[in-house]
Amino acid sequence: MKQIIVAIDFSKCSVHALEYAITIANTLDANIIMTWVDINDGADRAFQEIENHPRKEIVNNFEELVQKYDKKLKGELTYKIRKGKVYFEIANQAKYSDATLVIAGTHGVSGFEEFWIGSNAYRIVSHAPCPVITVRADYESTRSIKTIVLPIDSTLESRQKLPFTSKIAKLFDSKIHVISLYSTNIKAIRNRIDNYTNQVVKFLKEENVDHMVKKVEAENITNSTINYAKSVDADLISIMTEQETSASNLFLGAYAQQMVNHSPIPVLSIHTREFIHIQSR
Repeated sequence: MKQIIVAIDFSKCSVHALEYAITIANTLDANIIMTWVDINDGADRAFQEIENHPRKEIVNNFEELVQKYDKKLKGELTYKIRKGKVYFEIANQAKYSDATLVIAGTHGVSGFEEFWIGSNAYRIVSHAPCPVITVRADYESTRSIKTIVLPIDSTLESRQKLPFTSKIAKLFDSKIHVISLYSTNIKAIRNRIDNYTNQVVKFLKEENVDHMVKKVEAENITNSTINYAKSVDADLISIMTEQETSASNLFLGAYAQQMVNHSPIPVLSIHTREFIHIQSR
């Protein structure tokens, strides 16, 4: 049975991510492993309420979550307690459990970084050995995935999120919106994007995945992707963690980090280095 890791720090944001993960897991036929990391950082630790509590208190907190949510999950709901750096230990648990997916909450850069979830969301994305879905605390946790936005740019890696995304689309009976993002007027690059888009469309047709294509002129590919996703009431945005940069993006940070921090819609992040591994599953 598949395994989903949910990063838990007992903040409202992380519990909301658990609720969202249950919706996903029930469709994927997956178990959920809630994972809390003891950062053991003395007076500087972000999780002040837990600092002076024994491990037993953490166990009690987890048992309360199990009691509350166990019956809502078709699979098994368990928990793990680890010690070290949050993003490193979440990644280790995902590796140890051979997880299909990690789900983490995020407050975004403009939100209050409660406990350690808010400040570690993108680090979890960067270090996890499998795809990661990040979800904001105000997103409807019971909402299914019916519309997926799949941005395509000029990078070779841009298409590599397609196999995993199409699997999600099939499981949820979703429609994929393929958006061709043109951030330059250079004809050769625009032609490359067109070629990549055609390859994506061919793959989706072969896989019998419902889809459509939209061409978007994008001064900033992050903003353009989010704005389009909002316009179609999307349920998920699928990106690679290694993505095209432009002059406007360089001042704002990496494309993937911008998406994780700013998107009000859940973001599925996939590593280029995980492409072969995902294909083999």
